Amino acid sequence: GGVQETVTGGGQFEHPVFGTVTLAFQAIRHADGSVTGRFQQHQPAFGFTYKGDVTCLAVDPVNHRAWVGGVLTESNDPDPITEIGDDAWFRVLDLGDNAVEPDRSTFLGFEGAIVTSEEYCQLRLWPEDNARTWPVNQGNIVVH
Repeated sequence: GGVQETVTGGGQFEHPVFGTVTLAFQAIRHADGSVTGRFQQHQPAFGFTYKGDVTCLAVDPVNHRAWVGGVLTESNDPDPITEIGDDAWFRVLDLGDNAVEPDRSTFLGFEGAIVTSEEYCQLRLWPEDNARTWPVNQGNIVVH
């Protein structure tokens, strides 16, 4: 038993297209290598809510980054790539409790150039200058 890595967080960020996005998640890698957890994001402007089970987790402890992926268990978005059972993923940055800048998160990613959550976690893509991550306000992200 035992926990090897955890990534937790919650709060909200302002996306330039989707407006305010609220998020909450917990991802745990156990000592046996299995990954568990839950995630959710909500877009009040569009009324879309996504919830899922975490199936993959990648952590960069040096740069305090994490990639989290899973399978949607709830979605009220009519887009065919956001149906229950489809993969979704996001990445987060923990800048620490006393950082000048807030932690950062992305909106959920869905099937496209990347097809599965597992592929997303294995690739560990992180664009330069934290591109397409948004400052989390009224919340906190912890990578440990």
